[in-house]
Amino acid sequence: MDQVIGKGVAAGALTDSEVEEILVEALCALPLDGQRVLILVPDGTRTFPMPLYFRMLTRHLLPRARAVDFLVALGTHPAMPEQALLDLFGLTAQEKATTYKNVRLLNHAWDHPDALTLLGSVPADEIDALSGGRLRQEVPVRLNRLVLEYDHLLVCGPVFPHEVVGYSGGNKYFFPGIAGSDIINFTHWLSALITSYHTIGIKDTPVRRVIDRAAAFIPRPRHALCSVITHEGVAGLFVGSTEAAWSAAADLSAVRHVVWKDRPFRQVLSVLPAMYDEIWVGAKGMYKTEPAIADGGEVIIYAPHLHEVSVVHGRLIRQIGYHVRDYFTAQWDTFKHIPGGVLAHSTHLKGSGTFTGGVERPRIEVTLATGISESECRALNLGYRDPRSIDPAAYANREEEGVLLVPKAGEYLYRLKPARG
Repeated sequence: MDQVIGKGVAAGALTDSEVEEILVEALCALPLDGQRVLILVPDGTRTFPMPLYFRMLTRHLLPRARAVDFLVALGTHPAMPEQALLDLFGLTAQEKATTYKNVRLLNHAWDHPDALTLLGSVPADEIDALSGGRLRQEVPVRLNRLVLEYDHLLVCGPVFPHEVVGYSGGNKYFFPGIAGSDIINFTHWLSALITSYHTIGIKDTPVRRVIDRAAAFIPRPRHALCSVITHEGVAGLFVGSTEAAWSAAADLSAVRHVVWKDRPFRQVLSVLPAMYDEIWVGAKGMYKTEPAIADGGEVIIYAPHLHEVSVVHGRLIRQIGYHVRDYFTAQWDTFKHIPGGVLAHSTHLKGSGTFTGGVERPRIEVTLATGISESECRALNLGYRDPRSIDPAAYANREEEGVLLVPKAGEYLYRLKPARG
């Protein structure tokens, strides 16, 4: 398939029938008859109608393909237990045991060496060029070895503004989605050096260039079904190569997922939905609002249901706390042993700022109003508010005062309109 098959709308959403028509046309254009097909999908930390896509894909692929299996592109997120997998795909245990008994639902295991294979390495001189001279080192390309057990790889997931790569989706489902720790830590630290503030919502980024280069090592055909999901539903679906389909979806995401504001806000209340159950993913409530917050302003992450910093990385995060980028780069010998992904998360949540003369000065304040205790917030170098003291409704309709309420934070990016003249 050389061209992109798809459709997007600037307002409203496609019907399920329209989505299926696009999907059927695209699948018919792919040589999948008799093939073993592996489909990479997101976990539950993204808004995505996975049950709809699962039913459509299996309905149209099972009669053609020799095998159709799904691999959850977890990156370094925790593995999903069996019931969570069933919920993700909208299946009952009986359906899985009968109608879909031959369809495997699989978790990626980034920290299991036996689950990975080395496909090659991106040379240091290429990394130097791709990163804009920020880093120069050879980067091993390790990926889940399942990619070698299938004839065709499909990516099926949403495209949103993203703090590490600019816009999610496409080859990001391979790196970090089903990758090993080397390239995960490298790409995240590269994004931290650039900062989320100067990455999120930008289409062409050094990190995107690195993951597209790494994807060229995959010795299997790759195509993607890239969707743009809004509060109204599926605003667009584009199918083609992982690069071309992503590009079309990112263009639509820039229209549907970016909210432009006339002036910066002194305070933002980001209300996290239940799908964010730890700060590792819930920090998106800060990333997506940071560009619209005034210097010296505050973002409050409001999530009474959230009690965990990170199941996987919590120990290391508690060890280093949350700090601006320059805090780490100025003391690199002290922190260079910490995985780049953890350092990146720390700097992304703390936001932009400076570290001079041993004094850290973040551009904005980040406050947690969650189930995480005050003592832990202070130890992490974050502010604290008792969530019981906050009524989100009291923050509504106050934009003229410099106060913004984001009721379902984490996926829509807030930006300031360019100054005129």
